[in-house]
Amino acid sequence: MSRPHTLPNIRSSFTLPCGVIIGNRLVKTAMTERIADNHNAPTAEHEALYRKWSRNGAGILITGNVMTDRVHLESSGNVCFDSEDMIPKLKRWANAATENGNHCWVQISHAGRQTSRFVTSHPHAPSPIQLKRLGLFGKPVAMTGQDITELIDGFAMAASIAKRSGFTGVQVHAAHGYLLSQFLSPRINRRQDEWGGSLENRCRLLLTIIGRIRDEVGESFPISVKINSSDFDTGGFTEDESMKVIRKLEEAGIDLLEISGGTYERSEFLLRNAKDSTMRREAYFIKFANKIRAMTTTPLMVTGGFRSFAFCEEVLEQGEIDFIGMARPFLTNAESMHAFLQGREEILKDSVIRTGITLFENAAEGGYYARQLIRLAHGKAFDPRLRALSSASFLVLYELIKSLKRKRS
Repeated sequence: MSRPHTLPNIRSSFTLPCGVIIGNRLVKTAMTERIADNHNAPTAEHEALYRKWSRNGAGILITGNVMTDRVHLESSGNVCFDSEDMIPKLKRWANAATENGNHCWVQISHAGRQTSRFVTSHPHAPSPIQLKRLGLFGKPVAMTGQDITELIDGFAMAASIAKRSGFTGVQVHAAHGYLLSQFLSPRINRRQDEWGGSLENRCRLLLTIIGRIRDEVGESFPISVKINSSDFDTGGFTEDESMKVIRKLEEAGIDLLEISGGTYERSEFLLRNAKDSTMRREAYFIKFANKIRAMTTTPLMVTGGFRSFAFCEEVLEQGEIDFIGMARPFLTNAESMHAFLQGREEILKDSVIRTGITLFENAAEGGYYARQLIRLAHGKAFDPRLRALSSASFLVLYELIKSLKRKRS
């Protein structure tokens, strides 16, 4: 892997282990779009949204959750890469998303037990451990060996479809409590077969999927993994386990590791809940990234909390990470991201939303940003006037309506 001879900065290029050159170090990381049609295919709104983001100048755009199985959606508005018939529509999306010469990578995911009742009442999971959050998730069914084989095939097929459609890389989502994260967690994965028990068994599924994807896409196509530093949950996936899995991912030859943390039950990855100790230097997972940097040469990205140009430059110059991941600034500062990349916009503004009711704070924040993304996809500007309480109920109502339309179509 080659690196620039001068100190890296946010505008400098980077050569991935697979040989692909990324034009700069800014990455638009995944945000669920929720704008697929009733058949879980991409729409003109996807094209408009990603064309706008392509013009922002980021080196890589990473899509929101693209699912391998339409029975296990993270949102009823997810795109599902399970059929080659969709490739013509996907090509239009990929072309729009890369028109500025940037990369666009597909985040491949399976929701597992985090599939809402609106989609299925009995989702697949490693073990029948139910997610109890506002009654929105059903009792899961433990996956059979055949289910796991089909899951692996689904990830490989999604990666192949992504490449053939013109997307320039993939990211395997193994964080935030989705299915691959569930397999890594000893609290959720209680299996007694080759897919559970020891850490070696619990990470077997992720590593098998990486190997199958590499077989499908070849050696020169970027493969990224998003993984938790920790689940922040008693009995869950720990930092020590994460470090051991990351060593195995390096051996597997991945091209970029994105560090995050938390699950639906422990939502530290929703930035407002990050502990004070992780916020001292602006970005929330830098401390863990420093531990990883000391033990691996795998390129690293941290997402969450970056808001100042000076700090982005600092962590890149010091070699703490290789890429700066941002998500919400591509909504709140959609018109100024290009200026930020050039150093002409020094601070990115946050938009804070609060209900004053602890139970609804996460729902309000999630709904607020979901509404803003949908507005942007329809060509509308960011609207800071959206109300907190209406945002708190938005996602439930939106998902209910979207799922009913899917079932009727």
